[in-house]
Formats: sequence, C-alpha cells, structure tokens
Amino acid sequence: MKNRKIWKTLVVALVFGLVMASCGEGGGQGARNRVRHASINAVIDASGLLWVWGNNHDGQLGDGTTESRNRASPARIEVDGGWATVSRRSSRTVAIRADGSLWAWGDNRYGGVGDGTGGDWSTRNNRHAPVRIMDGAYDWVSVSVGGLNTMAIRKDGTLWAWGSNLGDGTETRRNAPVRIGSATNWAFVSAGALHTMAIKTDGTLWAWGNNEDGALGVGRRPDAAILGRIVYTVPTQVGTDTNWAYVSAGRVHTVALRTDGSLWAWGANAWGQLGDGTTRWHFTPVQIGTDNWVSVSTTSGGGGIGNHTVAVRADGTLWAWGNNAYGQLGDNTETDRIAPVQIGTATNWASAYAGGTGTVATRTDGSLWAWGGGGGHGLARSLAPVQFSIR
Repeated sequence: MKNRKIWKTLVVALVFGLVMASCGEGGGQGARNRVRHASINAVIDASGLLWVWGNNHDGQLGDGTTESRNRASPARIEVDGGWATVSRRSSRTVAIRADGSLWAWGDNRYGGVGDGTGGDWSTRNNRHAPVRIMDGAYDWVSVSVGGLNTMAIRKDGTLWAWGSNLGDGTETRRNAPVRIGSATNWAFVSAGALHTMAIKTDGTLWAWGNNEDGALGVGRRPDAAILGRIVYTVPTQVGTDTNWAYVSAGRVHTVALRTDGSLWAWGANAWGQLGDGTTRWHFTPVQIGTDNWVSVSTTSGGGGIGNHTVAVRADGTLWAWGNNAYGQLGDNTETDRIAPVQIGTATNWASAYAGGTGTVATRTDGSLWAWGGGGGHGLARSLAPVQFSIR
C-alpha cells in the first residue's frame, strides 16, 4: 500500500528549527545527498552514514563533547555506516543500526536514554556519545522519541517504552525499556509531547497519555472540567475502525491517514493545525477534506512551537497549515493558515515532516528540502523550500 511504503522508509520530525547548508536549486550531489531516513536535526544518507546538527546542550550531537554549542552544519557521527533509522527531539537522539541494535544519547532526565541510568532536572547523567540499549537485542525495527518518553517496536511485534508516560498502567518513570502489555501485533508508534499514538497490524488505532486537549481522540470525559488533567495510563482504542495506516502525535493534537488515503485530525486547534477551516477543538477524529493523501506529519514542540501540519497528496503536491510564526509552512508568508494551502507548484514531493519552527521534506529523486527555522536557535531561516545538502 502506497502510504505504508512511504512511512516505513522515511519518518521525519524536526522540532527546534532547521539548518540549510549549501542551499540552492538543482539535484543532489551523490549518495550523501540522497536521504534514506531523517529526524530532528539528523539524517541518514543513502550509504548509511548518520549526520547531525543543532544544539548540544545535553550532548544530543553524540560527538562525545559536553560543550553547549549550536552546530549550524551537519556533522557525521564518528561511527561506521550501517545506520537504518533515527528519531530525535531537541535534546535526545535514538537510532537503530542495520543489525537491529538500538543506540541512544543526549538528555537522560528520568531515564530518557534508556541505558538503566538517569537523573532529574538537576542531575541528568546525560550521554554525550551513542550508548547501546539492551545488549544482546538485535531485533529493533522502529523507534519514536517523545517529550517524556521513548517508544520502540521489536521484530516480534512487541512494544517497549522508557522514560515517563509510558502506557504500562502506572505513572512510574523507567530508566530502561519495559514491555507495554502483552500484544505482539504492534505495527507503528508515534510519541508526542504528552501523549502517544500507535497502530496495530489489524489496522486499529490506540492512544494513551494526556487527553486534556483531546489529543487522544477518544472523546471528552464528562468530568474533564473538574479533573483538568486527564491521563490514560494504558493503550486505549480510538473508535472501532480497522483501516488506520499512519499516525503522527504532536504537542496537543494528532493527525492520521487511513488506508483509503483520507486524512483525519483531532485535539487542540488554536492555530488551525487540524486544518478543518476553524480554530475549534475536536475530541474525536474529523476528516480533513476529501483528497487522497500519502504522507502527513505534525510535531511535539512546546508553547506555540510545534503546532503546524504538513502533508503530501497522491498527485505529489505539498500542503501545509497551522502556526506559521517562523515561516514553517513554506508559503512565503508568516501568516497562520486554518486550512491546507499548497506550497509551491512542484508535483514530485514524496514525504514532508513538521518541526517546531521548521519543516523538511523529500522529493521523489531523494533530495532533501527545508524551510522555516530560526526562533532564537541560531539556525538559518527561509520562508520557502530550499534544497538542503549534507556533506
């Protein structure tokens, strides 16, 4: 199925802006400029090399240094090629190698790295270079780094988590991976800022975490106004449909695709990030238009950051909506949009991924493009897509 093929090969969630290095029109420059997989300020090129950039205040560059600096151009992680997939937020990176081993580095508050250590806000025990997670395990297939947790799926379809807000029936922090439930049919997971969404192989959609703004899509409890913070501590099914194909958990909203190519959204909508033409919250999924979509993404930044959505239609056109304070929509303005607007006229977009103050996207020729950015993070900024070259 077309949309499953896309998200299995490329998943990007650029959170705190982006850098545009050697930008310009035209094609790529060999294998290093053909992206295999990407995430927050990190890409894996076609030869399996991992490149990172951005801030290093928690060691998230993974270069072994503790210097708090902002790197404005991609640097290769000094490990041989063979990286398969990567997920990164602003301060933590987790990646899987081609042999199925799992590695992590950066912010280790509350055990976020997953190596059995961890601290609190004052004693973080951060990791400044990649460390192996669960020695002996070579069967990791996907990973998603959230605001409070990290979620991962193994080859046997089991779901694992560490950090906080895990879905294990408690609110206990874990500093090493723990299995979530007994199911062996998990297919995809997306960790947001305060909630997590996942899809099983039977096409059902599941959610857990904070539902104060309706991000879980399970409806609003009648006592929500009294309780305020509504937390689901175990995976809870969203409706009864069995045709969910992909889901992206954001800060306080969620977007998803069904197997028929329809686009759905729910949760907070102050910036129009749901794309339904309003700024009204929705506590259950609502369909966005009637078009056929193949890729969609939102992100999990804080405050106004992370409240935009980008998507690709089946005809290869690119669309965006929501918060546009940093030009992250790419429509050459800084105007918020409450419904999808087309970005440029190109018809060869393959995938697009939203970040806190920026967006990245790939075209069918494997090239990587970026826009938005800035936001006080010392990174380059553009109001329209420019090609992003890694060297």
